[in-house]
Amino acid sequence: MKPLRVGVTGVGYLGKFHAEKYARMKDVNLVGVVDIVSERAERVAMQLGTAAYTDYRDLIGRVDAVSVVVPTRLHFPISRTFLENDVDVLIEKPMTETLQEADELIKIADSGGSIIQVGHLERFNPAVIALQGVVDKPLFIESHRLHLFKERGTDVDVVLDLMIHDIDIILSFVRSEVESIHAAGVPVVSPRADIANARLIFRNGCVANVTASRISLKNMRKIRIFQRDTYVSVDYANHEINIIRKDANTTGLAIPGMSFERKSFQEADSLECELEAFVRSVRNRETPLVSGRDGRNALGVALSIMEQIEAATEKHFEKGGRQ
Repeated sequence: MKPLRVGVTGVGYLGKFHAEKYARMKDVNLVGVVDIVSERAERVAMQLGTAAYTDYRDLIGRVDAVSVVVPTRLHFPISRTFLENDVDVLIEKPMTETLQEADELIKIADSGGSIIQVGHLERFNPAVIALQGVVDKPLFIESHRLHLFKERGTDVDVVLDLMIHDIDIILSFVRSEVESIHAAGVPVVSPRADIANARLIFRNGCVANVTASRISLKNMRKIRIFQRDTYVSVDYANHEINIIRKDANTTGLAIPGMSFERKSFQEADSLECELEAFVRSVRNRETPLVSGRDGRNALGVALSIMEQIEAATEKHFEKGGRQ
């Protein structure tokens, strides 16, 4: 099999991991890494035995596919250039800054037969994958994603930094249009919202309550899903799911007539699984598990939440200024 030629644009904290995992893959040739900080590009390239560049355009003609792991404001121009030159792209989340940008990338990819995958890593968590065939027509969803504060990632607010993972997961489960959104959030230690809550009401009647915070003393990533005759709780971090189902033959549980099942999964490298899935999609010309349209839909909900939070914050400070 001819090796797939790949590159990574942006080899900071996360991009370096992309490069390392591509370098270890069978039948994949890491052609080069790009970073505007030449010392960083050269250091990663030396470690992995590849070429270093400071201009992402130097990869054009040398690669079949590329990971775009740069600040969000650069996702659109860099990805557009690659797609216009028939290079498939994996774009880290959030896909772009605006829906117009996301729509343009999708249009370019569709017209050229190129592939866009968006880096919603949680879709490759083994606990989430195991829910296929279990979650069907959810009626109520509640998710909490709490993280210790890290300076890295504050170029966007907590909605685009953390909550968008759960938005994507929820949209993949519910498969219905969002009819209304009620959101609140506040900046605590950064200029942007550091904690946010959103209530999503879907056209099919499902309701999702989503909370994300990067001001926490501990990390927690959990989601609970309620549907007819079944309740599911997922601990993303511990790769564990609990399933409680209606079962008239079961006794002894706190909830009469319900059976209990716990499934634990070995810790998996979700990023490696994500990149392997991208490579398969490129080789087989298949729609990725997290397509450009999936990334665009999650972004659309996230931006609506942000707009509500920003409007409420601005109104709050205006009122404070008049007092």
